[in-house]
Amino acid sequence: MDSVDLFEYQARDLFESYGVPVLPGIVADTPEEVRAAAEKLGGTVVVKAQVKTGGRGKAGGVKVVKTPEAAFEAGQAILGLDIKGHTVQRVMVAAGARIAQEFYFSILLDRANRSYLSLTSVEGGMEIEELAVTKPEALARVEVDPLAGVDAEKAREIARAASFPEELIEKVAPVIERLWTVYRDEDATLVEVNPLVLTEDGEIIALDGKVTLDENAGFRHPEHEALVVAGDTDPLEAKAKESDLNYVKLDGQVGIIGNGAGLVMSTLDVVSYAGEKHGGVTPANFLDIGGGASAEVMAAGLDVILGDDQVKSVFVNVFGGITACDAVANGIVGALDKLGDAASKPLVVRLDGNNVEEGRRILAEAAHPLVTVVDTMDEAADRAAELANAAN
Repeated sequence: MDSVDLFEYQARDLFESYGVPVLPGIVADTPEEVRAAAEKLGGTVVVKAQVKTGGRGKAGGVKVVKTPEAAFEAGQAILGLDIKGHTVQRVMVAAGARIAQEFYFSILLDRANRSYLSLTSVEGGMEIEELAVTKPEALARVEVDPLAGVDAEKAREIARAASFPEELIEKVAPVIERLWTVYRDEDATLVEVNPLVLTEDGEIIALDGKVTLDENAGFRHPEHEALVVAGDTDPLEAKAKESDLNYVKLDGQVGIIGNGAGLVMSTLDVVSYAGEKHGGVTPANFLDIGGGASAEVMAAGLDVILGDDQVKSVFVNVFGGITACDAVANGIVGALDKLGDAASKPLVVRLDGNNVEEGRRILAEAAHPLVTVVDTMDEAADRAAELANAAN
């Protein structure tokens, strides 16, 4: 969950800095800037929506144009376009390429095997998920040892596994090797090029790049902060980050607070299951407050969740360990007191573990009108889903 997806233009710039062959590209925020970029690049250009989702071409977010005036019109059509819920606020104007063949290459984190995996195909350009289903034999999967990485010999092995023609292997392998260097040196979890193309002039070029960076390695890369575009991060996620909360916004109606990532993931599952009986409500977020559930931490978490207009109820699910249940209960009472009128949605609280009886006593004594204490996780999830559905 701690990852940063780059826009295509950012991936292009990153590739270029590592010597990966790319085409010239200019970022533009207005149709006038699109026209100016097309004039500067000259000839045929491609105007490409910059959004962090696939399917741009099918949605009208990629247009090939031959004149600056046509580029201006393409900019007008694409800027402001909604693509799978993402509004286009920026485009990249890229130089055109005379494409002879399209290929696919990616390297990613293979969590199941605790390794890295390269996926390569001589059939690029289409949605790779579709290719994996319709022609799995066309997608070469080669494991990459994290310690050994990808040297020239390994790069040739990957190219051969994907059935590149022998005359292309010596051209493709150095690009694969450089893309691996991007992956390794930038602490990425994904580097993808679709398509990687052979031009009519015989050059190999990374035409469209996708990069996901591991935010947990951010302390090694202070320069990555500059890659987070203002306004791109969800405001609630930005607010949570300021309070050092482990928060991810989802699309449901039941706010979730728990201590420990495993417990929170389980809570998402039980709320989803309970929601099936209550109008199909689903979790609104992932929020792990970790070991400390002080009034300050709890207030910060509730403040973020209650700021989500979609949230209709909140499920606080805490298992007392190092932080005992009485401290958690005091944290909840203190948080509600601190938030005052800002706390306006029902809270369902389930406490278990260390000092649970004292924790429940504190909540019962406080008798806050918004708080319902429920003994078991399943019953609490059901109650929170019921309350969210009633408020819809």
